[in-house]
Amino acid sequence: MQRFRAFTLVEIALAIFILLLLLVLAVPSLTGVIASRRLKQSLDGFNNLVHQAQERSVTERRAYLIVWGKGGVVLRPEVFAEGEEAKAAAEFRLSKGTTLSLSLPAALAAKHPVEWIFWPSGNCEPAIVQFKGPAGLWTANYSPLTAQAEITQYAAR
Repeated sequence: MQRFRAFTLVEIALAIFILLLLLVLAVPSLTGVIASRRLKQSLDGFNNLVHQAQERSVTERRAYLIVWGKGGVVLRPEVFAEGEEAKAAAEFRLSKGTTLSLSLPAALAAKHPVEWIFWPSGNCEPAIVQFKGPAGLWTANYSPLTAQAEITQYAAR
């Protein structure tokens, strides 16, 4: 008579319990990694737009604006040339539930248009930009001479 070796019901239940326990412990860590990556992508995307604004203003020798709108932020020349199509040169879209706010500490008027200028020299207004979204938030202070960001707040959820 042959005897077959098999797992008992208790052994199978114990294995499933251990797998579920490992899954429960791993999911929060994984969501934190995903949120952190999304937050970094938002910062990198906006910094790319800032870099384009500075680069275009210098190479084309004209002022460029980063302008805040309902669905995102666009990069466009301050003044369009005659015959030039009035469209954005680049765009940074905001997903649902995210906000991007601009503060201009050196602005002369308390209520200023929500636009940030880059002059033909490559200099810009000093600006503070804050991003808030489901992935977390970041705040960056931009230098007027270099347009480089100094991250003052960065928190992934």
